[in-house]
Amino acid sequence: MITKTFSKSFSEGEYLVCALAKLVENGRFYWVAGAGSPLYAVIIARRLYAPEAHYITEDGVIDPEPALPFDHPFMGMVTSRSAYQAVAWWTMNWAGFLAGIGYMDYGILNTVQVDPYGNVNSTHLGGDYREFGRRFGGPGGADAIAGLCRRLILAFPHEKRRFVPRVDFISSPGYLDGPDARRRWGLPGDSGPWRVVTTKAMFDFEPESKRMRLIGVVPWSSKEEVLSEMGFEPLVAEKVETLELPTEEELTILRTELDVWGLTQQEGKWIEL
Repeated sequence: MITKTFSKSFSEGEYLVCALAKLVENGRFYWVAGAGSPLYAVIIARRLYAPEAHYITEDGVIDPEPALPFDHPFMGMVTSRSAYQAVAWWTMNWAGFLAGIGYMDYGILNTVQVDPYGNVNSTHLGGDYREFGRRFGGPGGADAIAGLCRRLILAFPHEKRRFVPRVDFISSPGYLDGPDARRRWGLPGDSGPWRVVTTKAMFDFEPESKRMRLIGVVPWSSKEEVLSEMGFEPLVAEKVETLELPTEEELTILRTELDVWGLTQQEGKWIEL
C-alpha cells in the first residue's frame, strides 16, 4: 500500500498533471495527445498507481519505455527517442483503427475551448471557417481520440474564456447537442466525455442530460469562485468533493525525470498552502 505524502508547494500546471495521474486505472488502455500533461500523467500513474495501465501516443506508438531522465520521450512525435523500447510502433491511422473497434478505453486531451456538452475546439477563435480571428494547430489526432475512445478526459487551465456556451468550431466531438446525439451522428453510442480536469475543479457529465456537472473543487478555491470563472453555468452535484493535493512522490517524478526543464512549474500560479 502506497502512503501518500501531500505537497504544500506546487504550480497549477503541476497540479493538473498530478490530478490526471490519479484518474488512471490499472488494466486500461489510454490514447494520449502528442505531448505534455496527458503523457506525463500516464507515466506517473504507471510508476505509482497503475503498473498495468497501457498507453498509445497520438502517432501510434504503444507503451514506449524511455530511459528517463536521460532520453526524454517528448521531444517530438515520430522519432526514435519518443518510441524507445515500445511494444509496437504503428501509425496514427492504426491507432484510429484500434479505437474504432473498441480497444481504446480512455482518451486524454488538452483543449482551447469546451462547451456544456464537452465539445472541443482547438481550431480557431472568432469568425468562421472561412475567415477566423485566431487560428490554432487544429485537432491532429484529437478528433479520433474524442470520437472513438470509450471515455474522454479533458484537461486545461481554469479560465472563463475556455468555458463557452457554444464552441466557435467543433474540432473534436463531445456529446454534440445532447443525449443520443453521438449515436445519431455515427459515433459509438456508449462513448463520450467522462471527466474535465482543470487547475481549480473537476467535472463529470450528468448521465441523462449529458451536461457538464461540477463534482470537485481544489482546497485553495471554492465552488463560488470556480463557477464565477466559467462562461456558462454547469450543473452542480449534490455533494462537491474537495480534491486531493499533488503528492511528493508524483512531483518528484515530474520534476526530476519528465519535466526536467521545469515548464509545468511555470504554468499558472504558484500555490503555497
